[in-house]
Amino acid sequence: MYPPDYPDKFSKTIMKILMIGATGKFAGLVLPQLKKQAHHVTALVQDRNKGQQAITHGADEFVTGDLYDPVTLKKAAEGIDGIFHIIPAFNREVEAGLNMVIAAREAGISKFVFSSVYHTSMSLANHAEKRPTEEALYHSGMDYTILQPAMYMQMLQQSWQAAKDSGEIMMPYSKDSKMAYVDYRDVAEAAALAMTDKRLSYGTFELASPGMFSRVDLAELMSKKLGKMIVAKDMPVDEWAKQVKIPPGELREGLITMNNEYDQYGFSGGNCLILDTILCQPSLTVQQFVDELQ
Repeated sequence: MYPPDYPDKFSKTIMKILMIGATGKFAGLVLPQLKKQAHHVTALVQDRNKGQQAITHGADEFVTGDLYDPVTLKKAAEGIDGIFHIIPAFNREVEAGLNMVIAAREAGISKFVFSSVYHTSMSLANHAEKRPTEEALYHSGMDYTILQPAMYMQMLQQSWQAAKDSGEIMMPYSKDSKMAYVDYRDVAEAAALAMTDKRLSYGTFELASPGMFSRVDLAELMSKKLGKMIVAKDMPVDEWAKQVKIPPGELREGLITMNNEYDQYGFSGGNCLILDTILCQPSLTVQQFVDELQ
């Protein structure tokens, strides 16, 4: 990954890392990257069944704990060198974030890597509610790295399946809305690097792959991949909410508001300079992601 003449600016120290999200669909991609660097990874899980799953996926051990129970977090952070943290969206995000930062600070953690979200300056709840955690890290005295990824390309896998099954891809926002994406495998690599790479210390980085893509653009890429016409269609957000059977509450209302925002404005961005610089190589593109789909 690094060129032969790249200066050795990061430590090769093996760290004891507490990982949140080790069994997650997206954050779970960080685990193999941490193990690639030979770190000792302890997965934080809410129940023991998930703990066994984390070990199967490569974690060295697990501890049970709850992001909304500071006592369990304080115990989980004992003897740990670094933390990788990600917060479930639309689920008391401020509380979950601050609890983890406080536990880390009190435990004397040396490194805190936070997977936040692209454009935290936006007023959308799942963006704005990341800001208090970021601010707490700025005030914590810990060596932190805040990663702010754009929309995950991995979320396109559902559209890909629909394209194969029905020849259509639908989302609850305009098919013409342009969206910024990032492959979470690149985010995972950046997160693992941040544990020891001093270039990333005390940095807040927006991470995106190059360009922005509408659903019409995605349909064209998928059409070429499949060798058949894929049509991009719209779905009213209220109809979508009924189909996915999300119960009334913070999650449902947050997703509806988010999709209304995307319908009107898209998700602007797509500047890959920071991510390419961190990785010392070109970031993965939407074209590459679609080409890999099976």
